Amino acid sequence: MNSFRIEGGRRLKGELVPQGAKNEALQILCAVLLTAEPMTISNIPDIVDVNKLIDLLKAMGVAVEKLGAGSYRFQAKDVNLEFFLDPEYKRMGGSLRGSVMVAGPALARFGRGYIPSPGGDRIGRRRMDTHFIGFERLGAAIRYDEKEGFFHAEAKKLKGCYMLLDEASVTGTANIIMAATLAVGRTTIFNAACEPYIQQLCHMLVRMGARIQGIGSNLLHIDGVKELGGTEHRMLPDMIEIGSFIGLAALTRSTITIKDTGYDHLGIIPDVFRKLGIAVIRQGDDIHVPAQEHYEIEPFLDGSNRVISDHPWPGFTPDLLSIVLVTATQASGHVLIHQKMFESRLFFTDKLIEMGAQITLCDPHRALVIGKDFERPLRAIRMTSPDIRAGVSLLIAALSAEGVSTIDHIEQIRRGYQDIEGRLNAIGARIEVV
Repeated sequence: MNSFRIEGGRRLKGELVPQGAKNEALQILCAVLLTAEPMTISNIPDIVDVNKLIDLLKAMGVAVEKLGAGSYRFQAKDVNLEFFLDPEYKRMGGSLRGSVMVAGPALARFGRGYIPSPGGDRIGRRRMDTHFIGFERLGAAIRYDEKEGFFHAEAKKLKGCYMLLDEASVTGTANIIMAATLAVGRTTIFNAACEPYIQQLCHMLVRMGARIQGIGSNLLHIDGVKELGGTEHRMLPDMIEIGSFIGLAALTRSTITIKDTGYDHLGIIPDVFRKLGIAVIRQGDDIHVPAQEHYEIEPFLDGSNRVISDHPWPGFTPDLLSIVLVTATQASGHVLIHQKMFESRLFFTDKLIEMGAQITLCDPHRALVIGKDFERPLRAIRMTSPDIRAGVSLLIAALSAEGVSTIDHIEQIRRGYQDIEGRLNAIGARIEVV
């Protein structure tokens, strides 16, 4: 198992180009199952989770042709439905949480979709209810094989309906949308997730021939069609990586320009970092973060401590709370980080405390960070990456710390970040794979 050896305390300078969006890729790649015609997709990130999904599609019989860096052509003309029952499908799908979104397209086009208990980050309970309730509302029969850890969804023909989701689940919404595109009649989804990646999926489906109204809102109307055609699609830049680079620049007091950010799709992300006192300067579609010796957390208007919490879009994404937390450790001021969605995501703070950060973990969902304003630099330690976002947060902390740190289990980081060491080394970092 590989590790990163990081020489901290170095200031970085240069340009970074964000990869294609991981969370969009997992939806878009599953959508190729909705048509027998070719689909050309570009700006696909070269990361473990996405590559696993591409391998899964190949194993299902999808023809996959690599056209260039990050560009592929897919054609799901001869899908092997019997592979769903193969132990190899359970093994491959069970190692990847994104495999759950195979079910919606398969159910809509082939009448059945099987889902192994999915893998992914161990950041707390991540329930699947929204997916299955949505499928049931569309007329599918759901069965769970407890012995095999397998979900079975079957329907001769899905039928449109009205549904009010109990949770604005992004993957749940994506799965239901894909299933509804080929259902008979109209499907109305209220309390739908409306993240930019859901919007991207909807726009692509419309180009394929789907009929979807309300894109960008939490109320969607989908009129089912008999079949969908092929199209071309390009992924957005990864907003989580963009936020990670902003935090990296601040904590290492570096000058970094993030190129081609798709700025208009970032929502309130730049403003949240500005509330930490970080200069986030828009330059066309780029973001420039100048080196700052100090950045001061902005309190609320009444003088009370700033609270940063996650919310469904257009609120702040939970995937960046780990980055905000580590960035705040060297700010001037106090901030309460409130992670509402997952009960285990803040447990990596014990490593930051060991590095010298002043953090009080109030409970599994809340952490109070008292910024040290660079008066006491973080110190180097050995640590393990528990999940994708915490892993990159620890990498950012190590790049800021005095001395040489080691991060074990870097496969977690590589699940979501493409050649992170190579790109950061190119602007002055010293990260070695050992």
